[in-house]
Amino acid sequence: MSFVKYLRRDSLLSLSRSCMLQTCRTLIIETAPPESVKLNRLSGSDSGIVEVNLDRPVAKNAINKEMLKGLQNTFETIQKDSSARVVMITSLVPGVFCAGADLKERRTMSPSEVHTYVNSLRYMFSFIEALSIPTIAAIEGVALGGGLEMALSCDLRICGENAVFGLPETGLAVIPGAGGTQRLTRLVGRSVSKELIFTGRKIDAVEAAKKGLVNFCVTAGEAHKKAMEVAQQINEKGPMAIKMAKKAIDEGIETNMASGLELEEMCYQKLLNTQDRLEGLAAFAEKRKPLYTGK
Repeated sequence: MSFVKYLRRDSLLSLSRSCMLQTCRTLIIETAPPESVKLNRLSGSDSGIVEVNLDRPVAKNAINKEMLKGLQNTFETIQKDSSARVVMITSLVPGVFCAGADLKERRTMSPSEVHTYVNSLRYMFSFIEALSIPTIAAIEGVALGGGLEMALSCDLRICGENAVFGLPETGLAVIPGAGGTQRLTRLVGRSVSKELIFTGRKIDAVEAAKKGLVNFCVTAGEAHKKAMEVAQQINEKGPMAIKMAKKAIDEGIETNMASGLELEEMCYQKLLNTQDRLEGLAAFAEKRKPLYTGK
């Protein structure tokens, strides 16, 4: 074989390999699953409001390992973002907030893998609960199992009248394991929590509102709009004051009254020498809207 023919063959092989690699790379890109959790930072007058959008329509936003990782990455990003003041969790999938854990995926897991997954889910919801800024769940359609547990980890819950809530885990011979037994009980009381978990029954939006499970129940399709209104109201307030208020409430409720009042005093004291407090007083005197900077 001549040197020229060898070069030609070598060039063709290289080109072939290149095409194969490009085809493979294109195939991977085209078949890669879309992000099931999307982060949306609002701008303009709504700057400071952050949306976490659930978007896994093929499984009604059921949380699989990939989606759980997406939630972890998203909320870790929010925690590090000093400009974030309010978080809204909402769904881009019509008629559903979150159907819970992905039971099809769970069937393929060993007991140890299930244990690790549920621990990770519990940690994720505790992470959301521990954020220093307010969190709002805007709920349309079903919020079941882990979906309800995620909503319970938020500070506020706003639902459309088409919403359906439930913790059906006992029907699968397990219990709510990502915080449901604890957060539901603290929210609606021991007796109601036991009835809902023991029976696993679903409740509609009206009953959820009566039991104190949600803060607002609005016309179906209007949950996001109402959540945005609430987020905007919060966003106008002093950001450091909101953080201290959340800290005083969340930590104070876990202790006795005397200790809670001491915590309240400590939180108030941290606000006395802030620029925002002086700006609030000046704006009040000048009859204008305050311009808070979080300092």
